[in-house]
Amino acid sequence: MKTILDIELANKYNSVPQKIRVLTETWVDKEIFCPNCGCNVDSYKNSKPVADFYCPNCNEDYELKSKKDKMGNRILDGAYGIMIKRLQSENNPNFFFLNYGIKNYEVQNFVVIPKHFFTPEIIIKRNKGIPNRPNYIMCSIDLLSIPQSGKIFYIKNGQIENKNNILKNWQKTLFLREEKKISAKGWLLDTMNCVDKIGKKEFKLDEVYAFEDILSKKYPSNKHIKDKIRQQLQFLRDNGYLNFVAPGKYRVS
Repeated sequence: MKTILDIELANKYNSVPQKIRVLTETWVDKEIFCPNCGCNVDSYKNSKPVADFYCPNCNEDYELKSKKDKMGNRILDGAYGIMIKRLQSENNPNFFFLNYGIKNYEVQNFVVIPKHFFTPEIIIKRNKGIPNRPNYIMCSIDLLSIPQSGKIFYIKNGQIENKNNILKNWQKTLFLREEKKISAKGWLLDTMNCVDKIGKKEFKLDEVYAFEDILSKKYPSNKHIKDKIRQQLQFLRDNGYLNFVAPGKYRVS
């Protein structure tokens, strides 16, 4: 996989945003495979409203966002209302995020976030609308709210990841697509985030219970937080995301 953007492709364009769009979209079209099946992705020749790329083999859709310098914790996106509406639709795409160096135009990070990790709470309103349209509120995508397993890297800090690992990591969380209720999915993602914050491959139930106060504030109507935590861990275990090691002890698979 080549990691340098071909800057000669953009010489005929004057607009900087247009140059970057051509550079990044051409790179993805040439270098990136579908994380679902491994086939090369293709760009939509006639722009599609909700996606930039698709897999001709399995029909997964992908939207590309690019950013220079550091990737940061938030990715700028479009209109807040439109984004929220898309999350509720069947044609909501997966997201490619590309981070490149401004001096050498080398791809530093390239990550795919499966669409089943997107919930309304990770879509953050920006403070202001656009000029002359103050009610047209834009949004950002909060990467910190997405579990680590929902950020599947092809390139991380300039290092290319193994293709088989990318395909495996994609398959690992597909069970989340079966959960259609946003509230139920929110609980699963919050539990996955708690496990991430523990920071160990193996962990104890009591270590997840340590997040009880945080979860209680987020779900004030639920008076049985520990029961809910156990339920989520069991669901994650049943779907192969976690392994049961011993009573009260789990391992991230």
